Amino acid sequence: MPELPEVETTRRGIAPYVEGVGIAAFEVREARLRWPVDPLIASRIEGRVVERVARRGKYLLLQFASGTLLIHLGMSGSLRVLTAHTPAGKHDHVDICLADGHRIRYTDPRRFGAMVWSDHPVNGHKLLASLGPEPLTSEFDGGYLFERSRGRRTPIKSFIMDSRVVVGVGNIYANEALFMAGIDPRRGAGRISRRRILLLVTAIREVLAAAIEQGGTTLKDFVGGDGKPGYFSQQLHVYGRGGQPCTGCNRELKEVQLAQRSTVYCRYCQR
Repeated sequence: MPELPEVETTRRGIAPYVEGVGIAAFEVREARLRWPVDPLIASRIEGRVVERVARRGKYLLLQFASGTLLIHLGMSGSLRVLTAHTPAGKHDHVDICLADGHRIRYTDPRRFGAMVWSDHPVNGHKLLASLGPEPLTSEFDGGYLFERSRGRRTPIKSFIMDSRVVVGVGNIYANEALFMAGIDPRRGAGRISRRRILLLVTAIREVLAAAIEQGGTTLKDFVGGDGKPGYFSQQLHVYGRGGQPCTGCNRELKEVQLAQRSTVYCRYCQR
């Protein structure tokens, strides 16, 4: 699944082509996504100008004066900038056709993504209203995470992956941040000291910022907005490396299932 760095990479990829540009047409070839694409979206955006391309968690937000188009990439979705006459493939479900001749094409083999229109202030939309702070903003700091974690028996990995606590810390980056902070992913969130929570916040920020800078993790289903895959996976320390040597102590990394997610950690470097 595209995680926050992949979605932010996509936002940065399409924004220069979309911001300040009018929408010529909204073409839907397959409306059966996670929720059916509302046929009224076309009348909401055609002839109108995209003022800004923003992101909230894993949602891309195409903001117009009259409302916002929310786009979620689901498990396997991507957006690409293409020329007007690029033929559509089997899984190319939606085209947002721009007035300058480009088009933003939504591709999604599993069709678990979504396109939803909101007439109202978007932060109050039911899909966004309960989301926690963005991990790279000042709202997310050690004091905040420490207070939220008190009394919680939930494993710390599951805790930081809860979008109501903080958005965008998916499985890949949770594994990596916990390794960087030296914290056992199975440890109860409420049992971790303030000092170590501060280390974890710093690690989350660093691992996400590095992934965004390098274009996102290369996932087999992900392609960035400019058509280029990310390269951060070459620097992963634990994710996907169960049974291999730890980059810190050279001992074997252990892989377990935690909340039905693959979790890899070092029994010696993380406690």
